Amino acid sequence: MKTIIQIVLWIVCIGFGYLIYQSVQAPIEFKKVKVARYAQVISKLKDIRDSEEAYKTVNGKYTKNFDALISFVETGKYTITQTRDSSYMEHDKQYGIDMLKEVKIIDTLGFVSVKDSLFKGDNRYKTMMDVPFAKNGEKFELNAGIIEKSGYKAPVFEAKVKKDVVLYDQPEDLMARENTYVNVEEVNGNEIRVGSMKEVSTNGNWPPIYDKKDNK
Repeated sequence: MKTIIQIVLWIVCIGFGYLIYQSVQAPIEFKKVKVARYAQVISKLKDIRDSEEAYKTVNGKYTKNFDALISFVETGKYTITQTRDSSYMEHDKQYGIDMLKEVKIIDTLGFVSVKDSLFKGDNRYKTMMDVPFAKNGEKFELNAGIIEKSGYKAPVFEAKVKKDVVLYDQPEDLMARENTYVNVEEVNGNEIRVGSMKEVSTNGNWPPIYDKKDNK
């Protein structure tokens, strides 16, 4: 009987030891997985942002259609311009004399491919809508439109994905905590996002650490 009790106690101790180890180790492993996956997700969001900004430069607005965005990157071109100052004499009817007029002249120097400028021969833009690590092949949610701020109508866009999609296989208790973060060192809220449909902004909601790495 004494031997049986000792064995049971050893099993209980081992069980408690494992639970303690898991309570310490699980958050560490979760953070490693989170940071690695977020880095790849944010890299794609940056590609979307760069493509959207190029699209707006040429078209004057953003697009909410990935097919249109990819087609633009594939075939679009930037116009390279140069602005220079110039002047000429013009007769002023009011004063009856010739007066010097100063103007700015914009010269078109040529064109450059959007694809080569942004992606330098890499074809990753063709799959920038696909969310990394998504279990069911989920795509980023993309939206675009016009909002009014201080009497000015401004084009805006937003691309985002729920954290649950990226970390679908992680412990529920750690995911619940992750979705409520409000911290300058974390991706706040329950989604990873770039741009905004409420503010004139092309920023992401991730901390600066993700901008210090070459995640592409």
